[in-house]
This record gives sequence, structure tokens and C-alpha cells, in this order.
Amino acid sequence: MTIRVLLADDQALMRATFRTLIDSCDDMEVVGEASDGREAVELAHAHHPDVVLMDIRMPGADGLTAIAAICQDPELSATRVLVLTTYETEEYVARALHAGANGFLGKDATVDELFTGIRTVASGQALLSRGATRSLITRFLTIRTSHDRPVTPQRLAHLTTREREVMALAADGMSNDEIADLFAISPVTVRTHIQCAMAKLDARDRAQLVVIAYQTDLVQPPRAAD
Repeated sequence: MTIRVLLADDQALMRATFRTLIDSCDDMEVVGEASDGREAVELAHAHHPDVVLMDIRMPGADGLTAIAAICQDPELSATRVLVLTTYETEEYVARALHAGANGFLGKDATVDELFTGIRTVASGQALLSRGATRSLITRFLTIRTSHDRPVTPQRLAHLTTREREVMALAADGMSNDEIADLFAISPVTVRTHIQCAMAKLDARDRAQLVVIAYQTDLVQPPRAAD
């Protein structure tokens, strides 16, 4: 299956570079280019891409506004957002995740990391590395809105023991393959456990599932270094 990618970046040269790289892959194609957040939302509705490669800082409607508009639209429920930006601050990452982004890469990422990121997000997984996840989630948990649902450990009551175990390991940054190796089960089985947990907890994607794991104390945020 070909992964259909929408590019959203205010720099024409960056868009041209990404288009050349992505179109060089047999399993990817660029279906549109947006120069700001408003255009990104419009083109997302027009093309229904699998992945939007989204910059954050753009003139007019920025990437954060566009992420929220795309991720909260039921008509675009199958579209994933991968943030690719120069501004890799915890605040931007946390706000992007809170808006619904499925992954985050800096523009200093390698070509292989870019391709892996697109494939990872397109497959329904979150691009959350072991090293970055904990600090980003800790920051994320401080950003709450009046629309956030109260989160208590009781939300996990309907999960099976294995679903809790898999959810906790995913929150710790482990991939499906790593979890499968640990339990001596198939990655497909791990994916099933993840999907069941997402359905029971009303989580849109793996990123939100990870956040719920921290919010319900299934996983403890890392302690700050002394």
C-alpha cells in the first residue's frame, strides 16, 4: 500500500526537498503541498492523506492550529500527523501532542529517520522514542484544558492484565517488536492488545494511550536529575 503524504511547510525549498525524497520511495507519494496551517487543513479535506508532515511555525494559521483542526475532525480520523520542525522545545512538542499529533521529528533527522517516522505514524503507532518520551510526557501532563476528561486509575479497570502490561511497556517507549520478544508472542498480538486498550480507553491513537498510562499512574514520570 502506498502511503499518501501531505506536506505543510512555509518554505518552498523545504517542501521541494521533502517531495523529492518522499517520491523516491516506492511505498510513498506526496499528494499535496501547503504553505500554512489553513491550507494544510483544506488540502487534508481534499486529499484525505495518510500522513501530514507538519511544520509548527508558519505564517497565518500555524501548525498547532492545523493539527488540532485535523485531529479533531471525524472526517479525517484516518489521517495521522507527523510534526517536523526546527523548534524542538519541550513546550512545542507537548503542545503538538496535546493537539493530537502522532509523532515528532526535528529537521535535523536523517533521511532514514524521516522515512521510518512516516511509516511508523502511518501504521497507527506513535513516534515516541524511549529517551524523549518520558520528558515530553511529563511536560505534556502539565498542559491541561477545561475540556480534558478527569483521569483516574479506575479508567483501567476494564483492561485485561496483559493489556495493562503491554500498555505500560508501550508508555516506556518499547516498540511492538520489542514487547513481542519480551512476552514471546507475535507483534500482531501486541498490536491487538494495543488496539483493544485504545478502544476501551477511548484513545485516538498510541500517543494518547501513552499519556493515559502516565495520567493513571500505570507508569511513573521520570524523576528529574539531581
